[in-house]
Amino acid sequence: MDKFMKYANFFYMAVGIEPYKKDLLEHKNSLKTRIVFWANVINLTLVAIGESIYFRSAYNNGKLLEAVTVLSYIGFDIVGMSKMCFIWWKKAAMNGMVRELEEMYPRGKVQEQRYKLQKHLKSCSRISFTYSLLYSLLIWTFNLYSVMQFLVYEKWLNIRVVGKTLPYLMYIPWKWEDNWTYYPLLFSQNFAGYTAAAGQISSDLLLCAVATQVVMHFDYLSHSMESHELSGDWEQDSQFLADTVRYHERILQLSDVVNEIFGIPLLLNFMVSSFVICFVGFQMTVGVSPDMITKLFLFLFSSMSQVYLICHYGQLVADASFGLSVATYRQNWTHADIRYKRALVIIITRAQKLTYLKATIFLDISRSTMTDLLQISYKFFALLRTMYGQ
Repeated sequence: MDKFMKYANFFYMAVGIEPYKKDLLEHKNSLKTRIVFWANVINLTLVAIGESIYFRSAYNNGKLLEAVTVLSYIGFDIVGMSKMCFIWWKKAAMNGMVRELEEMYPRGKVQEQRYKLQKHLKSCSRISFTYSLLYSLLIWTFNLYSVMQFLVYEKWLNIRVVGKTLPYLMYIPWKWEDNWTYYPLLFSQNFAGYTAAAGQISSDLLLCAVATQVVMHFDYLSHSMESHELSGDWEQDSQFLADTVRYHERILQLSDVVNEIFGIPLLLNFMVSSFVICFVGFQMTVGVSPDMITKLFLFLFSSMSQVYLICHYGQLVADASFGLSVATYRQNWTHADIRYKRALVIIITRAQKLTYLKATIFLDISRSTMTDLLQISYKFFALLRTMYGQ
């Protein structure tokens, strides 16, 4: 379990959150962890408030481009904060989910081979590492881009005056450019950007780790059903069916718990991401500088990769749940008892009702969700372009 969750736990600890009790015993978080958590929350909230004030000022003054830019930052902050807070709020449900996963987890070399544990673990670890590394590089490149411009163009090459700038636009009620307050502000904004990114990375990786285990259990159940050899004894065969149904129901209940925990953050994630992709795309088409294009591309790529990752795992869960119906049909049931055949029909019918990762009741997540999101983003993009042209 720790190997599946290690990347998610690393980023959770970076923002001062223990998503679940590892030993499932009651104990209080350390003082250091609480300080880190509240420092992250307070700093991110203050930066978001400053960005909101700046957005209102820019919009009232007719600066649509700056207003749209700040809205992208605000959306990024909202997604990160919401994912952090919902995991903190749903900690009791998280403990129950982890306890259920630990009880279902394969034990011993024989069970690990039957479940193909190493295959699923390697896939989850590879994707988690790649995603966390990519997202971290993107956010820190974005955060430190203004500093690098200042050091390279002005201090090293001496080809143009850049001045001291901050990575994010926000309202600051004093002149900070030429005094020591620039450095605390730079640290605060970088700290806030990392907090928002870590809040998103940790939640995404935790969802991926849990979804991988759900897929693993579905695949094992499908393989067991397809490879089962009938004994010809109704009592023995009916016991196998009863065990299969109980196991299937347990996986479905686990999926419901996952959707209960992650449903609202995922819905908010998709709603905000559609606007962020739209806003960033709009900025890239209105003639901004090449340096700004690079920053916007990093921002756009991180948002797109996040949405695709969630949709990819949603599709894996749906495919694995449907696989049980195919595996049941492929079983050698032609000479089975008529009661056994009737029971198989019920199992196939239930398995054909796909299990999805859900963003509440409003959205079933699959790869087609990515297409829907891009279509919505393009519609808002076209509307913004029209408004900007007028």
